[in-house]
Amino acid sequence: MSQRQLKTGYFVLEGLNSFSTVYYSYYLYFFMHEAFGFGNKANLALAGINGLLYMVGSFYAGRLAERHGYFTLLKVGFTISIVALAVGLFINSAAGQTAVIAGVVLGMCCTWPTLEALISENESPKGVQHMVGIYNIVWSGTGAIAYFIGGAMLKNLGLKSLFWVPAAIQLAQLGLVFWLSRKAGNPGAQGNKVSGSSVAQEDNTEAALTRVQESKLRTSVGSRTFLTMAWLTNPFAYIAINTLVAVIPGVARRLELSTEAAGFCCSIWCFARMASFWWLWHWNGWHYRFRWLLAAYVALAGTFVLMLISPNLPVLVFAQIIFGGAIGLIYYSSLYYSMDGSENMGHHSGIHEAAIGFGNFAGPAIGATSLQFFPEYANSAVVAVGTVLMFGLAGLVGIWCNGRSGAEKRKL
Repeated sequence: MSQRQLKTGYFVLEGLNSFSTVYYSYYLYFFMHEAFGFGNKANLALAGINGLLYMVGSFYAGRLAERHGYFTLLKVGFTISIVALAVGLFINSAAGQTAVIAGVVLGMCCTWPTLEALISENESPKGVQHMVGIYNIVWSGTGAIAYFIGGAMLKNLGLKSLFWVPAAIQLAQLGLVFWLSRKAGNPGAQGNKVSGSSVAQEDNTEAALTRVQESKLRTSVGSRTFLTMAWLTNPFAYIAINTLVAVIPGVARRLELSTEAAGFCCSIWCFARMASFWWLWHWNGWHYRFRWLLAAYVALAGTFVLMLISPNLPVLVFAQIIFGGAIGLIYYSSLYYSMDGSENMGHHSGIHEAAIGFGNFAGPAIGATSLQFFPEYANSAVVAVGTVLMFGLAGLVGIWCNGRSGAEKRKL
């Protein structure tokens, strides 16, 4: 079986994984509100716990994938998630559901870093750019669809569908993993290479010239500087995302949107992110250029605040479009710089996902803390997280300036 055929299977796994995890993770907060009366503070606290687990689990999962093999970890991850979701069908307490959520998150930790490493394995620099582009389109597209129709699914299939729908999808994924592992062996384990014909082809003349240009840009400040900036901005982006997702039920109530309408109207940023991924995949002028990353981060911070205080639906929609585009560039930067020229795919993808986990933890935790100490101020969470995003902006500029200064010293 050829390498390209194998990677098509990996993308199928990725798409199914995105749909199932987005449906569960994003509508979990609606479920907790309906079933147990969770408000913004409780949902933010829950999101913070999830993020902390994901941060720690993803960091170690990347290393475990390289040690024991990518398919081994995928099997473990899907099995953990399936069992946790099945148990969730029969749990009727908030504490019990919190334990179920922890199990699902731990299962997720084993899948995303591993899938990222699989799609980048044995690729040339040009191939990495191509594969990361497809990867981003697939997960963002299926995730956007899950968020868009998830409200209608929850309404028509019932609250319990939050468990059995993802469990059924992941059961199919587990079967696909066993089939793919028989065709590909155990890539990642102790340096094993994926079987099948090699996909690492020589770049054509145009691509080679592009790589020369990128090399000049990298050496102007150092590729490590861009990687560090991307690893800084991505968790801050997820601080914004997971704070937003956790309080969307509150935003929906304020704008008098049903759960179904909230799914339709509050998923626009997901489609904007997917469109951004498509554009960035086909245009590489943003590679190793600071101004693009800076502009995206400023847009992220501004539209985050605007979405949470939006007075009406048109403003919410406009802010989501800009927010999704900014998120797209920031996420793409983190994954691309992590994989470009990397010899340790699993390790770097684990760090990439752990940075996301830090954002998943920090944003909701800050929001919940602000609501705990300033409950009389409805927008205290917005102000607190918005302030933290400004610290991220300062850190981004500081890393860039240090990188430029270091590059100048090396020239002397």
